Amino acid sequence: MNPRTEKLKPGLYLIATPLGTARDITLRALDLLASADMLVAEDTRSLRKLMDIHGIAVRDRAMLSYHDHNGDRVRPRILQALAEGQAVLYASEAGTPMVADPGFDLARAAVAEGYALVSAPGPSAAITALTLSGLPTDQFHFAGFLPNSASRRKSALTALASVPGTLIFYESPKRVAAMLKDAAAVLGQTRPAALCRELTKKFEEVLRDDLGALAGEAASRSFKGEIVVLIGDAPKRSVNSEEIDSALRTALAEHSVRDAADLIAQQLGVPRRKIYQRALAIEKER
Repeated sequence: MNPRTEKLKPGLYLIATPLGTARDITLRALDLLASADMLVAEDTRSLRKLMDIHGIAVRDRAMLSYHDHNGDRVRPRILQALAEGQAVLYASEAGTPMVADPGFDLARAAVAEGYALVSAPGPSAAITALTLSGLPTDQFHFAGFLPNSASRRKSALTALASVPGTLIFYESPKRVAAMLKDAAAVLGQTRPAALCRELTKKFEEVLRDDLGALAGEAASRSFKGEIVVLIGDAPKRSVNSEEIDSALRTALAEHSVRDAADLIAQQLGVPRRKIYQRALAIEKER
């Protein structure tokens, strides 16, 4: 089926591109690729290859590379094209623009200048992994990439410990073992988890286990490709006030009120505010 070429209204058009399998692109995205006045991509080589596969010619249209390292320099040229009434298309490297993607700054600038912003939905690594994970989908939180350093990564995980629903992270194959180790230490060994890599590609793999076991497997092997890590909600259990007080007294013998509250809230799965208030009371009694 040949893509339809039609005159587009001026504005910035965002299209989702396949994670791996080239046919996972929508007919609407192909129509927009064929019709836009200017083409912008995180990697123009990948976009050219995708267009070649689907028989879409670049013709004499401008094609610009736009990424984290050149955004400040290239963005004014794109905004000028919008000012001239052109239809500008932006495609991320893989998946949906704006989700852990440099297109965020471009789209925000276009909106700030009053230009139309149009999104053509399609593939998303986070949502694809969620559907494969076997974890609850009624509530989920996308946390993107965690910090590189262990201390900052643990702090970020601690802040997410009480967030309800499935947690979704993007991670590099070089750091995933360290990330899972820290997640097991901060969130608990028994939380259900999944590691999804190379989604929709030939070597797609989904590992499902509890967080501690998954961290152990990651430490014993190497990974390649794009990775999504998903962590299920903390198991719900009833905790009485005597158990909270006992745990806090033990923790306060070695930690500050703040650190003790963080530790016990994570261990018992109780809201931190409640634990912190009780820790203050116990410390005052002491």
